[in-house]
Amino acid sequence: MDLEKFQNDVYEVIDRLSRTIEEDDLPKLNRVGEHLIEMYKKNLVKINHSVLELICSANLIANGYDVEVEKQISDILVCDLFAKKGGGDTIVEIETGFTPPDHAIDTLDYLGARIMSKIARYSKYCSKFSLATPVLGLIPIPKIFLIPPNARKTEEVKKVQILCDRYYKNPPVTFDDILNARIHSIFLINIDKNFAKAMDPQGYVDLTENLLQKSEVNY
Repeated sequence: MDLEKFQNDVYEVIDRLSRTIEEDDLPKLNRVGEHLIEMYKKNLVKINHSVLELICSANLIANGYDVEVEKQISDILVCDLFAKKGGGDTIVEIETGFTPPDHAIDTLDYLGARIMSKIARYSKYCSKFSLATPVLGLIPIPKIFLIPPNARKTEEVKKVQILCDRYYKNPPVTFDDILNARIHSIFLINIDKNFAKAMDPQGYVDLTENLLQKSEVNY
């Protein structure tokens, strides 16, 4: 653990991001950075993920939100970003596409199940739920989450549940969680340019669908 390097990296990112927000909002971003440093001291965060959280936080703060990172929202769930504005709140989960060595031969199914489970589990704890991902990667967004819950077919929900059950059993992702889950936007994070841009899920799927189909990813 190199606390000094982590702190220096966090402060450098905040300095870059300070040019994208109002001066009065800088204390909000500083609080996010200080919280991440405290989490690092407990060996709970890493710098690559923390940089993504800082960039997304700056975007939300610039749009009037108060942001908390690594917030406990249930007995088993900690979300990456929890943001509040007026009477509404939003959760943003960062998805880098990383898969552990244990899933080296079923990478796409594992990633698809993880994304499905995040949408199903986290979206019920906020008025708006979003995923965020670096621009250098593609994540498969299941099309079932692009349509309203009352238009989802039972067989499609069960198909998602079967895939999730392969990887998530304690606790399992329930039928109702999948049926009622929703996603509001996808944040594309440009790390080098220090900004995040929100896209609607359908627009992101339209953008990536052709490439994912060539990889035979279809959820």
